[in-house]
Amino acid sequence: MSVHSWARNAVQDDLHDADVHGHEPIVALRALLSEIVQRSRALRDPQELAHELQFLADNLDDDRDYAFMRP
Repeated sequence: MSVHSWARNAVQDDLHDADVHGHEPIVALRALLSEIVQRSRALRDPQELAHELQFLADNLDDDRDYAFMRP
């Protein structure tokens, strides 16, 4: 299993657990994201982490063509 498959499954399990405890998915995802960022800050340079988060934010639109992509 790839690390991305593992992460996808872990988030799915966490969202199920959050639902069992009465938490809305968007609130649970926001809390998970916050915790992941905090733990990442302990292991990585904050500027590097900020760049990665900005890249992810800039590439949220699945229908957008990006300059670095080839046709």
